[in-house]
Amino acid sequence: MQLMDIDKQTYRKNTNLVIMGFVASLAILALVFGAILIHFFGAPASASGESTGNFHLNVMGVVLALGLCSAVLNSQKQKPFLKEVYYVWQLKQLHNQIYRKLAKIKQAADNNEPKAFIILSFYFASLKQVYTLDDNTLTLATVESDLNQLNDKIAALGLTITPEQFEPQMLEQI
Repeated sequence: MQLMDIDKQTYRKNTNLVIMGFVASLAILALVFGAILIHFFGAPASASGESTGNFHLNVMGVVLALGLCSAVLNSQKQKPFLKEVYYVWQLKQLHNQIYRKLAKIKQAADNNEPKAFIILSFYFASLKQVYTLDDNTLTLATVESDLNQLNDKIAALGLTITPEQFEPQMLEQI
């Protein structure tokens, strides 16, 4: 996977719009679906203050709304408006996969395995990018330090390693 240059302002604006749109759509659709389900399948109104027993229909309304919102978002993920948002989402998924194998990867790097250096180079460079985009300044210094240490070790070994060499299949080989 190639690292892309992303405009932070565009990313933040689009991410906020997607989140607000998703939450608003989810809330409205859940209410609409719940009301429709209760209208057609709900128990008749009982004495005031008592439960109608329609909770399961409301939950089904939320599930239907979540499914519809997810389907719409999934169908739009390749559109230019969502390009940056989807790219960062994919990066965060890769971070999760790498983090789960990080101990093995670091051990392989201690054994001077080039694939481990490629994975770590991508991991730290992409973490730095995501932390910068998300304004996560608390851990950015640690990531930069780890990246500098890795680059020093790679240079000392005389290797030419770049984050662009990373392929997700490398995680299966470590």
